[in-house]
Amino acid sequence: MLPEVKTILYATDLSKNSAFAYRYALSCAEKYGAMITIIHIIEDIGPWARSMLEAYLPEGHKEEVIKKSIQRIQKRLEVFCDAHARDNPECSMRVGSILVYEGNPAEEILKQAKKISADMIVMGSHGKGSSTHPFFGSVAKRVVGLSRVPVVVIPIPEEETEFAFREI
Repeated sequence: MLPEVKTILYATDLSKNSAFAYRYALSCAEKYGAMITIIHIIEDIGPWARSMLEAYLPEGHKEEVIKKSIQRIQKRLEVFCDAHARDNPECSMRVGSILVYEGNPAEEILKQAKKISADMIVMGSHGKGSSTHPFFGSVAKRVVGLSRVPVVVIPIPEEETEFAFREI
């Protein structure tokens, strides 16, 4: 018997076509009656670059970036759900929380998956490859290799799709 899926962690890089992967997370959530936690990781820029930024940016800049990222995700989700309400009436009701952190994307995704007891991780990949040598992006590859729960990796199309997040 397969384990129940009650919590899905959807990892987004906020690229235009990342909604393509969100559609899969939403479909799984509806199928299993699960809730989605959306996570976005702002990649750590390293100590030297951080010290340069801190010297020139006002205090609280990091918190402001996180706040604006959450607002951006909320707005994109609202626009996406409005556009697809007929096909996915529970679209916005399936999202339990939105998390934004700074750090190493793969490490943070895995850490948060454990923290929220995620039953599944859904994420997109911009990796390139051929039918004989498929390549994931480096973040997807690390998450798949180290995850203790199933990971669904959605190849993100290069061309804009009907599920693309519209710039706001």
